[in-house]
Amino acid sequence: MGILDQFRLDNKVALITGAGRGIGAAIAKAYAEVGADVVLAARTEEQLKETAAAVEAFGQKALIVVTDVMQQDQLEALVDKTMETFGRIDILVNNAGGFPPKPMLKTSIEEFNGAFQFNVTTAFALSKLVIPKMVDSAGGGSILNISSIAGQETSSLFTAYGTAKSALSFLTREMAQEFAPKVRVNAIAVGSTRTEALKTVLNDEIEQAMVDLTPMGRLGEVEDIATCAVYLASPAASYLTGDIIGVNGGLNALNMKMPRAFD
Repeated sequence: MGILDQFRLDNKVALITGAGRGIGAAIAKAYAEVGADVVLAARTEEQLKETAAAVEAFGQKALIVVTDVMQQDQLEALVDKTMETFGRIDILVNNAGGFPPKPMLKTSIEEFNGAFQFNVTTAFALSKLVIPKMVDSAGGGSILNISSIAGQETSSLFTAYGTAKSALSFLTREMAQEFAPKVRVNAIAVGSTRTEALKTVLNDEIEQAMVDLTPMGRLGEVEDIATCAVYLASPAASYLTGDIIGVNGGLNALNMKMPRAFD
């Protein structure tokens, strides 16, 4: 097998949450381009249909399963439909997540718990459902969690999101130890990446300030994340588990200046 062949995902089945747009959709398209069939999960069917069309354009199968990852019964249905359709799961991408910057004193306990559930508990719950199926059907596989530099570097206004992503990264390392060697578990610590969520806070001035603070001199693109996701899921990364790979332009601090509580 040549080097490039090791980045192929032929005959693999990948399940991706948050696959309707942004990073999830980019990963789905990239996986299809290198030979995988893809299960697309998100809450908005129209967005999933767009991603499915792109997957099918590469000659791969796409299964749409409208899913709210916060609902355990819907996670169970997602795994069941995947197994019914494809009979196997090789790759799981826990991509769904997020929480906007918000001052700690204005963040309710319910919101804090919700951020943790959305970013961490959902990945735990879905991985718990998938891992036995993955081992039984494919002999093993790869799990990829989409974390954030906000889970590594501290900043004002990120007490909920940053804490949740930090926990997701640590969960990644714990799972890697428990399920090796059959299931590899890694994460990507994403930096400022052009997605619909980021566009809601961007203007020319904010974008230039963020670029100036980024060593690589630009914001990330979803394809930057997808390229790494292909590597981590592929045979090329067969000796890699428990790592948090930073795809963030070289950041060692968040590149958006946030006010402190008593400024």
